[in-house]
Amino acid sequence: MSFPFAAVVGMDDLRLALLLNAVSPAVGGVLVRGEKGTAKSTTVRALTAVLPTVDVVAGCRFGCDPAAPDPACPDGPHEPGAGAQTRPARLVELPVGASEDRLVGSLDLERALTEGVKAFEPGLLAAAHRGVLYVDEVNLLHDHLVDLLLDAAAMGTAYVEREGISVRHAARFLLVGTMNPEEGELRPQLLDRFGLTVEVAAPRDPDVRAEVVRRRFASDADPAGFAATWAAEETALAARIAAARELLPRVVLSDAALRQVTAVCAAFDVDGLRADLVTARAAMAHAAWCGREEVTEDDVRVAARLALPHRRRRNPFDAPGLDEETLDQALEDTRPDDDPPPPDGPEDDGPDPAGPSPEDGSGPQDAGTPEDRSGHLGSSTGSQDAETPRPGPAPERAAVAPSDPVRVRRLEVPGIGAGAPGRRSRARSERGRVVGSTRPAGPVTRLHLPATVLAAAPHQHARGRTGPGLRVVRDDLRQAVLEGREGNLVLFVVDASGSMGARSRMAAVKGAVLSLLLDAYQRRDKVGLVTFRGGDAELALPPTWSVEAAAARLTGLPTGGRTPLAAGLLRAAEVLRVERVRDPRRRPLLVVVTDGRATGARGGDHLGEARRAAALLAGTGTSAVVVDCESGPVRLGLAASLGTVLGAETLRLDELGADSLAGTVRAARQVA
Repeated sequence: MSFPFAAVVGMDDLRLALLLNAVSPAVGGVLVRGEKGTAKSTTVRALTAVLPTVDVVAGCRFGCDPAAPDPACPDGPHEPGAGAQTRPARLVELPVGASEDRLVGSLDLERALTEGVKAFEPGLLAAAHRGVLYVDEVNLLHDHLVDLLLDAAAMGTAYVEREGISVRHAARFLLVGTMNPEEGELRPQLLDRFGLTVEVAAPRDPDVRAEVVRRRFASDADPAGFAATWAAEETALAARIAAARELLPRVVLSDAALRQVTAVCAAFDVDGLRADLVTARAAMAHAAWCGREEVTEDDVRVAARLALPHRRRRNPFDAPGLDEETLDQALEDTRPDDDPPPPDGPEDDGPDPAGPSPEDGSGPQDAGTPEDRSGHLGSSTGSQDAETPRPGPAPERAAVAPSDPVRVRRLEVPGIGAGAPGRRSRARSERGRVVGSTRPAGPVTRLHLPATVLAAAPHQHARGRTGPGLRVVRDDLRQAVLEGREGNLVLFVVDASGSMGARSRMAAVKGAVLSLLLDAYQRRDKVGLVTFRGGDAELALPPTWSVEAAAARLTGLPTGGRTPLAAGLLRAAEVLRVERVRDPRRRPLLVVVTDGRATGARGGDHLGEARRAAALLAGTGTSAVVVDCESGPVRLGLAASLGTVLGAETLRLDELGADSLAGTVRAARQVA
C-alpha cells in the first residue's frame, strides 16, 4: 500500500514520527497507539518504500556495511573493499508468539557438544540490522522478549549467550511497535524505551472516510497502477529523507535550544534524562527535515509533543497525553524577552508537497488526544449507568469515586501452571530458575549441562573414550526445566446492590478493587468484571488485557437494588467456562467482593441458592478469594461462610494491603 494512504486517514503526526526516525534512527523508534482499523500497520509497512537503499557486504548474513564492516561480525572478519551489493531497506516483522531464539538467534548445541563447532543461526535482530523492525501488538509480546528487543535497540548490539558460548553482532534498526490500548498497556519502564509515541484514530469526516474507501478499492482493483500513481510522491519523499540525513550532522543544537528542551522535560516532571536526550535528538532531526542547520523553538515544540506524552504518566491508569498550556508556558519561560513568539510553523519548500510538513500539523492533537478518548469512555460509561435507573424496588444511588489505591498482597493460584509469562503464580516457563531436567522432545534450547554430563559419563568406556574430552550422543542431552511466574485471568465479581450502597463503604470497596486491578496490571494478568445488583448479574467487562477499561467501568459503577448473589456466581461460572475453551493454559483466579448477603425479587432460599452456585464453582476447581465487605460492630459472617463453600481464602477489606500482611507476619514471629 502506498505511503500517502496515511495522509487520507489523517495521521500526519504518525508520518512525521516515522520520518524523523528515518532521518535519525538515534531518536529511538516509534510506538503507535490506536484503535483497531486505523491503518497503523499499513502506514508502517509503507515506510520501507521511501527509505534509502543500503550497501551490504555480499554474502554477509548480518548486513555489514562494506565501508565500515563490524569487526566482530560472526560471518567476518570482512576484508577491506570486500564485494558489495545494494538492496532495499528491509522491514522485518516480529510475531507476537516468537521465541527468544527466533528473536536473537540460536546456537546448535548438539553440534557444539558433539563436533566442537560454534554453529550460529541468526535471528530477526540480525535480519533487521540497518532496516526496520516492526512489532505488531507489542503490548501482547512476552515481557522478556520486549526486554531483549529494547536492549538491542538501545545498544545497537545483540548478544547470544548459551552455556559459555558467546556471540555478538551489530543490530541497529528503526524500531516501530503498534498496539491497541484496549488490549492492555506496556509497563511504564518499557514505554520509556520507545523514543516517540503517537495516538491515531479513525477520521470522523464522512468525506475523508469516503476517500479512504475509494483508494482502497483502487488499490485492490489495480495494485500496480495505484502504486504508479504515487511513485513520483514516494520518490520525492525518499529524496527528502536522504537530503535530511546528509544535513543532520551539520545541525546545531544551541545552548538556548537545549535549555528549552530541558525546561520542557522538567515542566512535565518526567523520570530520568532519557526524555531530554530523545527530545533533543528529535528536535535536531526535525530541523534537518525542514532543511535548517539550527534547532528552533518550533523544532523543540514538535519534538516534545511526540517524545513526552507517554513519559508523563504518574500511574498505570493515566492516559498518555500532553497539556498544551504547560508546554507553551515552559517554552515562554525560556524565551529571551526580545524574541517574538514563533509563527504557527516554519516555511517549508521541501520537494514533497504531500509530505508531513509542519503546516500539516505535527502535534498529536490532530488525531485526538488520549485524554479525550479515555475520558469520554469513562464518563460516558459512568453517566449512562448513573442516569438510567434500572427497574427495582430499591432506589439506585449514583456512582461514587473510589478511595485511593494501596499496595496489596499477592493473591495467587495454588500449584504450578504453564500459562503465559507473568508475575503472579508459579509456572513452568521459558525464564526463571532451573528446577530440574528432562529429555528433550525436540531441539535443545536450554541445555542442562550437569544432567547431560551425568547421562553421558557411564558410557564413556563403551564408546571407546581413551583421552580427555567427553563423548556425547543425542540421547545424553537434557533440557533444563525452569520455574518462573505466570499471568492469570483475574475475574472480579463485585456486589453493587443496595446493601453496599453507603457512600463511604462503596468508596472503600471500589478503592480495594482498584488496588487489585493495579496489582493485576503489574503482574500482567488478564482481567474481567462481573457485577450483580437489582434482579440480575451483568458482565460489565469481558476478560481483556485492558486494566484501564476495567478501572473506568468500576469507577462509573452505581449501586442499588437487591442482592442476586447466586446470579453473580453463575454468571462468573459461565464466563470462566468460555475462557477455558479460549485460553486453556491461563489459570483463573476468582475474586468475589461481597458482604455475603443474598436477596431476590421473590420469596425463596436465596442464600441457599448462592451456596449451591458456590459449590458448582468449587466443583470446577476454580481458585477463589472472597473479600468480605461486611462492616459494623455486629457481623453475620456470611461472606466467610460463602468462602468456605467456595474453598476460598476470605479476607476483610483491611486485610488486603501488603502492610497489613507484613504486620500479621511480624506479630506471628513475636508470638513464636
